[in-house]
Amino acid sequence: MTTRVLLSSSSVFPEPTAAAFELAAALGYDGVEVMVWTDAVSQDAGALRGLAKHYGVPVLSVHSPCLLVTQRVWSSDPWERLRRSAILAESLEAPTVVVHPPFTWQRDYARSFVDGLDRLAAGHTGVRFAVENMYPVRMAGRKFVPYQPGWDPTDTGYDAYTLDISHCAAAQTDVLAMADRMGSGLAHVHLGDGTGEGRDEHLVPGRGTQPCGELLASLAGRGFTGSVALEVSTRRARSRADREEDLRAALAYAREHLAAGSPAPLDAHTVG
Repeated sequence: MTTRVLLSSSSVFPEPTAAAFELAAALGYDGVEVMVWTDAVSQDAGALRGLAKHYGVPVLSVHSPCLLVTQRVWSSDPWERLRRSAILAESLEAPTVVVHPPFTWQRDYARSFVDGLDRLAAGHTGVRFAVENMYPVRMAGRKFVPYQPGWDPTDTGYDAYTLDISHCAAAQTDVLAMADRMGSGLAHVHLGDGTGEGRDEHLVPGRGTQPCGELLASLAGRGFTGSVALEVSTRRARSRADREEDLRAALAYAREHLAAGSPAPLDAHTVG
């Protein structure tokens, strides 16, 4: 099975969600990951279905509104946001919902997070809730972890994970070792590079220091059946043409390195 490469709608910011579908179709991505945020279109199943049909690009993952700036999207209750994310994913026939670990101040949510995810998964059997690895925050020479019980979800253990390469760089941890720890639970990949300087950069793959290509080439051997979503920052692009060129380069990188790890096709003369 060929691993599908998606364009995260966060990769076109500050352009709106609709631009992600337009660019994904123009550049040849296999689908879109919708980052649910304050853009009303990102929250609306009907609007997203319309965009997917118009551009011929399906939504194949939904990123739940877990960011600081999305804490009141749909509801101030994190469980309601997750429930709405699952309903949105089901409506769009997207198999994956990406979710972050709870923030430290979300004490009740954090205490019930593992059991609550299990209950949600039982009620939405067509969706996998893939918990994403995060990173410590460094400020003024100090480091603190804003997630409970921590930034590394493999320390707790979940049925499914999203592996974010840029977050590994920010955490200064080995992405291949992280993939090993996730094991068969590795359900989704956020592809973006970083320099390992302790901050989240989401660079175009190949422009940082992380073994992005090695990770992609290893996926087939890991039995990976999920999707890879390009989650890169293009907010500093000087024009739409520059943004498009970055996203074209990212897609080419992903396809090249995924192909490097794919099993070679059988020679017709050796079959039988």
